[in-house]
Amino acid sequence: MNLLKTVRAVALFEAAKGLLVLLTGFGALSFFRHDTQHLAEQLISHLHLNPARHFPRVFLDAAADLANAHLWMLATVAATYSAVRFTEAYGLWFGRRWAEWFAAISGGIYIPLEVYELLHRPTWLACGALAANVAIVGLMIFALRRTEARRETST
Repeated sequence: MNLLKTVRAVALFEAAKGLLVLLTGFGALSFFRHDTQHLAEQLISHLHLNPARHFPRVFLDAAADLANAHLWMLATVAATYSAVRFTEAYGLWFGRRWAEWFAAISGGIYIPLEVYELLHRPTWLACGALAANVAIVGLMIFALRRTEARRETST
């Protein structure tokens, strides 16, 4: 597989991450269309639970306290993250050098966090995330060096 195809695979991966987070954000926004308190009460009733008991009451109180501001904040963060991922994917797809730098730096930022997570709570997901980010950072460094070498030979 040549470098361009590999970088484009990373672009698709980044676009997929952006789409997943965007869909999650829309899911959070869908709560605005419903009265969460009413939905919680219906759920408690459907499960034949006593709303005066401790756990159902905690659930109802949490639903009542679920402020729209929190949901808007989460949706805004999701939209921003998605925009960043889509921008990175666009740049990688069209071979932009800035996108290679961005992918290398943004992937590198997560590596210490993923190592920490792997050391404290080892899971296959944490291991896979670390391996994927190390591979992406390595690929982007390779692409950057190759681009730099081409520039030096052309001058």
